[in-house]
Amino acid sequence: MAGADDAVSLVELVDERRHLLDVASWLLGSGREAEHVIDEAYRQWFGLPEAERTRIGEPRSWLCRVVGGACLSRLASPGQCGAGADEVGGVPVDTSSPADRARRSMRARRRPTSVEEHDTVVRAVREACVREDEEVLASLLAADAAAFFDGGGKVRALVRPVEGRVPVARSLLTLLARHPRTTLATHAVNGRTGLVVHYGRQVAAVISLDVVGPHVAQVWITLNPDKLRTWNHPVGP
Repeated sequence: MAGADDAVSLVELVDERRHLLDVASWLLGSGREAEHVIDEAYRQWFGLPEAERTRIGEPRSWLCRVVGGACLSRLASPGQCGAGADEVGGVPVDTSSPADRARRSMRARRRPTSVEEHDTVVRAVREACVREDEEVLASLLAADAAAFFDGGGKVRALVRPVEGRVPVARSLLTLLARHPRTTLATHAVNGRTGLVVHYGRQVAAVISLDVVGPHVAQVWITLNPDKLRTWNHPVGP
């Protein structure tokens, strides 16, 4: 179980990945190759033992060094460029499939919540997040609430779920820390009202909430850039 103190703000996550992409693109001259290098850097990050990751005081600097070294290696050995383009396995933190299975199991065991009940709770959660009101937000969560962060191993999001109403509230408020360029709005997500976070014009996170009665039982935060592509580049009619 992860702790709320381990959470990172959304702005930091987005800015960090953008910075790494800028560095890799400048060195390699290719956005596509830069993406592969960044993905590999995050694989190395999450491949570290947790205790070792905790001891790294400046994760962005560590990732920059890894990215710089990988880019120089590719430039020195051009045949490496394009290698691993289809590599998606071996990422130990992409828990989306287990999370999806957990979600189906949880939904099967609880009573349905009406659309009106669900929408009322989600709007209240949004308001508490916008006001950064931890007490009110915690009151909207079930005592055994859990938050799942799906970064897909492509951003420095929490790997394990956060559990408990207060830790979940704190992790959400840390993630959604107020910033002039961020907005939080209600939006249809998977057929129910959820929350969409914009950073500037970019959708940076999509949040769905499983509501039981007057409380949120599970929070599912999608931060994986691959899964957000359809939100940022919707398919036309």
